[in-house]
Amino acid sequence: MRQRNKAAISSPSLTNNPFGKPNSSSSDSDQTEEAHDSNPSVSPRKIFAFCLAFRLVNALLVQTYFNPDEHWQALEVAHRITFGYGHLTWEWKKGIRSYLHPLIFALLYKVLALLGLDTPLFMIKAPRLLQSMFSAVGDLYLYKLSVLLFGDHVAKWALFAQLMNWFMFFCITRTLSNTAETVLTLVSLYYWPCLQRSSSKPPLISRKLGLAIAALACSIRPTSAIIWLYIGLLELFVTRDRLRFIFLEVAPIGILVLGLTCSLDRLIYGSWIIVPLNFLKFNFLSSGGDYYGTHKWHWYFSQGFTVMVLSFLPFSIAGILQSKEWKLSGLIAWVLGLYSVLGHKEFRFVLPVLPIALMFSGYSLATISISDSPSGKRKGYSNVSSKCPTKMQLAVFFLLATNIPMALYMSLIHQRGTEDVMNHLSKEVLNEKVKSILFLMPCHATPYYSTLHRNIPMHFLDCTPSDEKGIPDESDRFMMDPVGFTSEYARKWSLPSHIVLFEPEEKLLRDFLVSHSFRQEKRFFHAHFKVDRDLQASVALYVLTGQ
Repeated sequence: MRQRNKAAISSPSLTNNPFGKPNSSSSDSDQTEEAHDSNPSVSPRKIFAFCLAFRLVNALLVQTYFNPDEHWQALEVAHRITFGYGHLTWEWKKGIRSYLHPLIFALLYKVLALLGLDTPLFMIKAPRLLQSMFSAVGDLYLYKLSVLLFGDHVAKWALFAQLMNWFMFFCITRTLSNTAETVLTLVSLYYWPCLQRSSSKPPLISRKLGLAIAALACSIRPTSAIIWLYIGLLELFVTRDRLRFIFLEVAPIGILVLGLTCSLDRLIYGSWIIVPLNFLKFNFLSSGGDYYGTHKWHWYFSQGFTVMVLSFLPFSIAGILQSKEWKLSGLIAWVLGLYSVLGHKEFRFVLPVLPIALMFSGYSLATISISDSPSGKRKGYSNVSSKCPTKMQLAVFFLLATNIPMALYMSLIHQRGTEDVMNHLSKEVLNEKVKSILFLMPCHATPYYSTLHRNIPMHFLDCTPSDEKGIPDESDRFMMDPVGFTSEYARKWSLPSHIVLFEPEEKLLRDFLVSHSFRQEKRFFHAHFKVDRDLQASVALYVLTGQ
């Protein structure tokens, strides 16, 4: 197998590097590799072990509700596959979701059931603990990619940024398909020759592995194709064997992975479903995602991604300018730009490029650390008092002081009521105190059967998009007139044993609930400030008198 010339994949940004990256000439590259081997960095095993321990603790600390998809598009589906009951949202009826991602957690549930460990505690904690293992793999590959591009010193600071960033801590151990996409993206980027300065792996083998992992990411999240279109075009531009790349690698690997995932979906759906095509039609061609709200075109730049990076932002910008690694910085701009065209925007959509921005933060921090080191200080600075904080110390303190409180608050406090109420009910149902539950709140506001783990009647307010625009769904009608909607709904309901609702609606419905023999059993703190709607300060649980 013929290798492509290493010089062909080198970048101008690799020629002048303060962290020891080799020049593009093969002789210099070999010498640098030998020097690197004689003074090895921390072993990948130790890095992975550290990251795994960190993410396991991370997963245990996450106790809040972030996005419905974490439960309703992953765990709820997995619970239905394993135990035979669980709610499938309208997306599964229209065939715009693949079963590939939920099957990971279905396997976990099956193991728990076989071991007799499908108790409330394990059903709640085990999925996030499993996800934390995948997340640690993503951390490891961010480190390895940073070593490949910039060297060990930058890699350590890039890992610091990855672990300390508040949004990564808050989101990466959640069971969202976006977190799986993020991990697969980091792994795949490591194997793409167009991003490598040199490699002991044959580039074509490396590229095929990167292609396979990228195809897997696209199977889980079809929108991941936005990332791989950019990387694919970049590879096409620099490679010499373009026809080979397209017809002997991209096409067969893509068709193979698509065929396998379609076959998997065929087994569960019961008919042939091409999920990426249906996903494309709904979200891009018909703008179906706009049903769940829209933002201004600049939202990712002015609010979304800026908030995710938070105090690492100036370091990320500095790292991009200092490193001149335009390929990866271009990927960030490409993803943010294309997602900005879509009306419906969410933080999690651009999660896969957040680690790349944090890697550039690591580059900037590494630059500061070198300038602060004794060998890096300029002449005349030796008389400065050692008690005076250095730029490095100030930078680290600033980042920790702004990210750790945010991470802990968002993971432990903000919007935890909807998780707590279901955790409470999952224990109550074991004592046969719960017969049926009605959720009088916006749709998908709580976990469902995957947390309760008991096949009892439950009902939530539906929010399936209507084929006719302008027609409010059940959830919207309730929010517009809680008393009127509930009064009408009560005429045909089978009286539930428990009702769950947010504080604003509970105040309006309190008299109605008392008149129908309900009393407040428990109240759970939810949030200090409003998000999207009026302040939902707490979640109230009402129980039918006599229960």
